[in-house]
Amino acid sequence: MAAPMLRWGCRGRRWALAWVDGGSCHRRGAPTGSTSNRIRGQSSLAQQPLRTAQKPRKGEHKWAAVVGLEIHAQISSNSKLFSGSQVRFSAPPNSLVSFFDASLPGTLPVLNRRCVEAAVMTGLALNCHINKKSLFDRKHYFYADLPAGYQITQQRLPIAVNGSLTYGISAGKERGQVIPKTVRVKQIQLEQDSGKSLHDDLRSQTLVDLNRAGVGLLEVVLEPDLSCGEEAATAVRELQLILQALGTSQANMAEGQLRVDANVSVHHPGEPLGVRTEVKNLNSLRFLAKAIDYEIQRQISELENGGEILNETRSFHEKLGCTVSMRDKEAKQDYRFMPEPNLPPLLLYDATSLPTDADPQQVINIDQIREMLPELPSVTRERLVQQYGMLPEHSFTLLNEVGLLEFFQNVIKETRAEPKKVTSWVLNIFLGYLKQENLAVSESPVTPSALAELLDLLDSRTISSSAAKQVFEELWKREGKTPGQIVSEKQLELMQDRGALEQFCYSVMKDHPQVVMDVKKGNPRAINKLIGLVRKATLNRADPAVIKEILEKQLSL
Repeated sequence: MAAPMLRWGCRGRRWALAWVDGGSCHRRGAPTGSTSNRIRGQSSLAQQPLRTAQKPRKGEHKWAAVVGLEIHAQISSNSKLFSGSQVRFSAPPNSLVSFFDASLPGTLPVLNRRCVEAAVMTGLALNCHINKKSLFDRKHYFYADLPAGYQITQQRLPIAVNGSLTYGISAGKERGQVIPKTVRVKQIQLEQDSGKSLHDDLRSQTLVDLNRAGVGLLEVVLEPDLSCGEEAATAVRELQLILQALGTSQANMAEGQLRVDANVSVHHPGEPLGVRTEVKNLNSLRFLAKAIDYEIQRQISELENGGEILNETRSFHEKLGCTVSMRDKEAKQDYRFMPEPNLPPLLLYDATSLPTDADPQQVINIDQIREMLPELPSVTRERLVQQYGMLPEHSFTLLNEVGLLEFFQNVIKETRAEPKKVTSWVLNIFLGYLKQENLAVSESPVTPSALAELLDLLDSRTISSSAAKQVFEELWKREGKTPGQIVSEKQLELMQDRGALEQFCYSVMKDHPQVVMDVKKGNPRAINKLIGLVRKATLNRADPAVIKEILEKQLSL
């Protein structure tokens, strides 16, 4: 995989002993958004025709795909990487721009301590080796939203290297089985984001917003260990969960806080790797998976029909569902990397190398950050499986849906119902309603307290499971009533009068002698029909287990 080269640039300013933004993680929105593709010259958005790949002839090799990712995560920080400008999403254009961000002469970079700590913490969580000495470099390229004409990054010696990211793929046929897979992390580096260019084709103008210029980024480079869109999307989702758990990035793809470039190639197993293409600026997991799978099939089709793969940069056209060419990479762009003259080497320490007279405010202790690591998603999932006896796939779902784990845990705290029943209701009923109306957990009209009360009514056999679903549907209508009020108003309580239930069973048996005869002849399904008829007669207010007990007793007479 090629050396990590970023496309979102920024300016420079000197690292002094005074750090900025030394406080804790700031979780407010940050100024990004979907980055516009940088297309030099004309590029057609017409859909590229995809010819159907021929099936391999007998004796021919199958194709293998190789996928590597470059992931850019915006660091959760109060201010930018090298300036004190505030970081805020959706601020008025060019309202968060310092002299340094605009690259005015004489301005120098001051390194943000919070961004360095975020990089170290992320590296530790991804099992990386943290370099005690790392360097900053200038990467030169020219674009309207890059006032300095270069971006400060870490090309030669990044802050973290040689890590690993473990993620899980559903086994499919085997219910509850999740296959663990690992992708190597080549490196993590600090760098600046660029501004944002807004192209107005009607007026033939390009407007530039520098609010995002200089925002701190973590570039996480994954080795080409992936083989399809599903694996890539699952690995990125796992990384997203890790970043959110650490608080190092909000990783909101809708706000451009997590952006992915995918390098894709195909080859016959046992032969050298094929020519790769790069699909840039993928800003959703769904589009990431689609773009990679399309590109794999496009390359296979092209090769099997006698064509060749060009080393080029492509983008994913969301409406057409295909990748389109942006520019070729045959003539490699000369970024003219050079050491950043205004930033000395970044030095980190551990417990063994920390100077005795060091000022804690002026040094970063790797071991101290290691001790601050929170519970990571993989540990959380393992705990959920052990603590509540749920299937591994259920633990993945709880973490993958934003806010769902917190909702589940709040219900568990307030109900007497068994954890397995809570898991079933949250994942099947509650999540099903959310997806049907395309709502986030935070937008749900049903609160954890309301669901806990409903499950208590069900657990105490006050209502039946069918009545419980009816109550949930009423709760979803946002009428402000409690489960108890709904049960009372609609008379959904289970009948407790055994004498009345015996009379209902007797009447049903009398009205359906043929079904009674089928039961006595040994038809096991016939008694279920009787149970259903009794429940219908009681307006579903009878407990099926009690009905069955009464019927069996009466049938034996």
